Amino acid sequence: MFQQYTKEFGYNLKLAYPVILGMLGHTFVAFADNIMVGQLGTAELAAVSLGNSFIFIAMSLGIGFSTAITPLVAEADGAGNKQNGKNALKHGLVLCTLLGISLFLIILMSIPLMNHMDQPIEVVELAIPYLQLVAFSLVPLIMFQAFKQFSEGLSQTKYPMYATILANVVNIVLNYLLIFGSFGFPKLGIVGAAIGTLASRFIMLGFLWMLLKRKKKFSFYVTGFNFAKIEKRVMKKILELGFPSALQMFFEVAIFTAAIWLSGVLGKNPQAANQIALNLSSMTFMVGMGLSVAAMVRVGNQKGLQNFHELRRIARSVFFLTFLLEIIFAALFLLGRHWFPTIYLDLDDLANMTDNTEVVALAAQLLLVAAFFQISDGIQVVVLGALRGLQDVKIPTLITFFAYWVIGFPISFYLGLHTDFKSMGIWIGLLAGLTASAVLLYLRFDLLTKRLILKA
Repeated sequence: MFQQYTKEFGYNLKLAYPVILGMLGHTFVAFADNIMVGQLGTAELAAVSLGNSFIFIAMSLGIGFSTAITPLVAEADGAGNKQNGKNALKHGLVLCTLLGISLFLIILMSIPLMNHMDQPIEVVELAIPYLQLVAFSLVPLIMFQAFKQFSEGLSQTKYPMYATILANVVNIVLNYLLIFGSFGFPKLGIVGAAIGTLASRFIMLGFLWMLLKRKKKFSFYVTGFNFAKIEKRVMKKILELGFPSALQMFFEVAIFTAAIWLSGVLGKNPQAANQIALNLSSMTFMVGMGLSVAAMVRVGNQKGLQNFHELRRIARSVFFLTFLLEIIFAALFLLGRHWFPTIYLDLDDLANMTDNTEVVALAAQLLLVAAFFQISDGIQVVVLGALRGLQDVKIPTLITFFAYWVIGFPISFYLGLHTDFKSMGIWIGLLAGLTASAVLLYLRFDLLTKRLILKA
């Protein structure tokens, strides 16, 4: 019985692993910033956490919106229509650029909110200059996403991975030079981390475009754009898919951002511990994101071929593979929950020893809960990818809102701020929201595919 699914594992992983590495690259930028900034102290680590909480909300909207390009390109590729694929990229790039600029301006206008969020004063003062610079990096990042999603729609997932690896090398080198003032460079602290992120994202965009332009099979798609000719039909299609997809990712990222803010109300040490657990969890989540793209592309191809029996079997093979991998991650979190947090802090720093010890203990508690939600988080994101491949986005958007904000957030708020669970209570709410999302989205996928098979 399981062989009909396991025989797809090899191709699923081949399609997903470059996406996973590329998505891990985005997360590794934050990981490198956190580890390097963590050497400066817990206030600096909490400041990066607070600043990035605004960035993650904006990124969720931009990355979520850009995913509309992938199923359109995958369907066009399945149907052998190159012009439709090029149109999806051109119009998607225009919309992603406008969205990136808009999100940058919105964040700049939102910065004064930091002074009214009941966050530690020293953390806010450090976070503001960091956020001002990193916010501008959203413009090249979301433009990069347009090219990335297009490339993945053609099942060519390795080129965005190469660009992301280069961006990480640039980010780490600039961090080292500018955070600590190495080799005669100015010592800028967390502002140095922001400059590294900004520069690396511009380089990432330029490198990916050059890569695609030089490849013969991509040159038709990525050159000779006539931006004077914009078709309302294509714009409407991308907006209809992109806006709900952006909201889906926003609802999930926003509840994790709310966890950062709730942790900040508890103090800088709970906020620093939350940032460590969140950063580790986000890295394993990128495996689910990569497999989600595999599900989206393969389902989109089968939709183009109108082969719904195969569509259902292939999607289920991705779900099963994700389930097995997430069990492994859950075990790693359980076994390493006391050691992983020590990577982020200098435990030999006598001046901050009490704070650092408390942060490590709190983070270990959060990783205990995070171990259990690995499975829910992985399943919900791959099922969401399969539904996007079917171009079903409206009902899943309502499901994600219900799961995270009607079920998850009230539990996080109550247990975190009104019981002795505190930080752990915030994460129990996250677990509840993710589990509800996984179950409801799978039921939606099951219903839709049964209907399509009956109609065929």
